[in-house]
Amino acid sequence: MGSKLDAEIMSPVSAFTPQMLVVASLAAAIIIMIALVLLTRRNSAARGDVILLVGLPDAGKTAIMTTLTYKQTLPTHTSMQANSVVVPLGDKSCRVIDIPGHPRIRDQFREYIPSARGIVFVVDSSTVSRNGPAAAEHLHQVMHAITSLPPSKATPSLLILAHKCDLLKSTAQATPAQLAINRARTILERELEKRRASQTSGVGIEGLGAEGSEIDLGGLECTGTGEFRFADWEGGEVAFAGTSVAVGQAASVSDYADDKAVESDGLSSLCQWLEDQL
Repeated sequence: MGSKLDAEIMSPVSAFTPQMLVVASLAAAIIIMIALVLLTRRNSAARGDVILLVGLPDAGKTAIMTTLTYKQTLPTHTSMQANSVVVPLGDKSCRVIDIPGHPRIRDQFREYIPSARGIVFVVDSSTVSRNGPAAAEHLHQVMHAITSLPPSKATPSLLILAHKCDLLKSTAQATPAQLAINRARTILERELEKRRASQTSGVGIEGLGAEGSEIDLGGLECTGTGEFRFADWEGGEVAFAGTSVAVGQAASVSDYADDKAVESDGLSSLCQWLEDQL
């Protein structure tokens, strides 16, 4: 009786032959691999795969892009349409889209921001003192767009590039790049605080930006109760870098991948930031 009962209990187990166990294991492994691939693709798509160059006209966006792409800074003119190129970065590459800075078409960046991995906001550090309100207006629009992305989209990294730092004179305390960064950060924080204060009080402030300024935009929320600071911005971390290029200066393709060649073009900090996004 006991032997018969044991046989009845063991019969379901004995039905799983070694071959069936191998097949079941392979099927489970394949299912897990497919799930991992789909999850990886979903995360990659959610983060985006392009870098946007945005900023006011004549900030130097196109010159930066041509230097990165063609290894030479060519004479440029104000762009009136978005330009897309693939920028080589050593053994990697990234797609960069240069968005025109003209007031009537600069909003084109909104079309690309859902697929953006990073955004480079270019500021002419030699003129930001007088163009601060207009630069802050455009930056405010970018920050609002970033904070308005749906939860399914990863937040793109934001770099504020204090460009044309070679036009500033170094001091005993700071290099031209450091001076450019400090100037851009200070002026933009001041102008963005004006815009935030205007929203809070409901009173417009003269000279906040160019025509059609949208001073009722959000996106400037900060932790704490003090004035606006990039370090406290709730939209994410904001990086800064100082760069410059020299028109007519060329570097061969092989040399340009070398750190010293990149350093001579004043774009080493930008190249490092781009590589960090890949």
